[in-house]
Amino acid sequence: MSRVCPITGRSRHKAHNVSHANNKTRKWQYPNLRTKRIFDEATGQWVRVRVSARGLKTITKNGIPTAWRKMIELHTATHSHA
Repeated sequence: MSRVCPITGRSRHKAHNVSHANNKTRKWQYPNLRTKRIFDEATGQWVRVRVSARGLKTITKNGIPTAWRKMIELHTATHSHA
């Protein structure tokens, strides 16, 4: 399972571990992903989603249908070969 939020599209970022002696080594910073059960009122079913904390705030603010629509738009925009 990839560590990418389906709602916001957030993925890992490259960063540095910096020691007291200012030595820098590479590390990865991952998004704050959480597995949540969300009730979809349109279908009347619970949906399990692995989403970032920012994605949860987006779902809470805009609702599930709007978030799903944006997720599909984001997915098609990043995977289009035109």
